[in-house]
Amino acid sequence: MAGFPIAANVGQLMQIPLSTRSPRASSGFVMFSPLRLKCALGRTGVSVAKFEGDGATPTGRFRLLRVYYRPDRLSRPKTQIPIFALRSTDGWCDASGDRNYNRHVRLPYPASHERLWRADSLYDIIIVIDYNITQRIQMRGSAIFIHVARAGYKPTLGCIALSRPDLLKLIALCNSGTEIEIGPVSQRGRRGLR
Repeated sequence: MAGFPIAANVGQLMQIPLSTRSPRASSGFVMFSPLRLKCALGRTGVSVAKFEGDGATPTGRFRLLRVYYRPDRLSRPKTQIPIFALRSTDGWCDASGDRNYNRHVRLPYPASHERLWRADSLYDIIIVIDYNITQRIQMRGSAIFIHVARAGYKPTLGCIALSRPDLLKLIALCNSGTEIEIGPVSQRGRRGLR
């Protein structure tokens, strides 16, 4: 399959190894032993110099912070990651310069934001990764999630997206120690690749 593979050991590390042949690939696959799952990436591929609005999936190693889910559309998913039911007033600030930039906010919110309670199914399940959250820098990008893919695995705006059934399988294997590494494969991660 073309694109970037995302690999993971049940031992807590997911990876997206970069390929010099296709750095702008917007699709790949997840291997989280024993699973191998197709995914979509950012419309401009992956980037070591991510910035707000570039459409790229960022490189680096990030913790999985929490899961949000739509309680009106599915039962509470099984996972060991901290999990929260979404509400219609949930949003995510994407306004660089705002004190809540790249943070969860309650709506209505005066600055630019993304609504997490969507009419489509993309945010029925969201995994928040620690990209630009703990060590936040303005304009480095916001709302980088693992979420439900569009039909045909169309590219995202910088997130990682899987089918809903695959995302449910994936989070069932994750816990609060699971991390995602986007970039060169470490030796630890190579052992998880098949």
